[in-house]
Amino acid sequence: MIQIAVITPVPEVIDTLIQNSILRKAVEKNVVEFHLINLRDFGKGNYRQIDDSPFGGGSGMVLMAEPIFKAIEYAMELVGGPEDVRVIYPSPQGKTWDQRTAEETSQQKKFIVICGHYKGIDERVIEKFVTHEYSLGDFVMTGGEIPAMVMLDSAVRLIPGTLNTLDSALTDSFSQDLLDHPHYTQPREIDGLEVPKVLLGGHHANIEAWRQEKKEERTKEKRPDLWEKFEKLNESE
Repeated sequence: MIQIAVITPVPEVIDTLIQNSILRKAVEKNVVEFHLINLRDFGKGNYRQIDDSPFGGGSGMVLMAEPIFKAIEYAMELVGGPEDVRVIYPSPQGKTWDQRTAEETSQQKKFIVICGHYKGIDERVIEKFVTHEYSLGDFVMTGGEIPAMVMLDSAVRLIPGTLNTLDSALTDSFSQDLLDHPHYTQPREIDGLEVPKVLLGGHHANIEAWRQEKKEERTKEKRPDLWEKFEKLNESE
């Protein structure tokens, strides 16, 4: 069973997302086990302090190293020890998270995710524990919980046993460095808009050829940056 620990000052946010998403099914099927760790349990003093003002001055607060150190050490015990554990920190300075990163992460047996807040976390946490930093893009959010859940959701759904069929995940957008093809369901016609006839004929080879063609057309039109990447990869093969 995959072991995942999430360190956050607001574990109820993470739990709500788990209980109302495909991640709950992964837990019920014993595919993964989540350990939600409240950072405030490791805070200093009666008020469970977890943040302080930055050395050198400036606005904003920084999550302190000591509570996070303790939380990570506790998390490592829960996931089965520090050996081969991946410690992920969602951060603007990280590598951009994409489908290939999700696929690679889904193959890990245990990992810990640290949710930052305010101006971020004390740099010494990164120096001592963090193995991977990832970013969702060039923008800033108020907390690391949503980025963490985006990463976890996209990775866990790829773990065999989470979805009813792994083929569904393996044919998603970006799985071939292409966007996905159009999808249709009942009814066959609505307001004059019809389902393409090729999808109704039952000829699987023709359907697959049509879908591949639409993937390439859609990517070229809507994501020229991705299309350029796709072309370069195919030229090198």
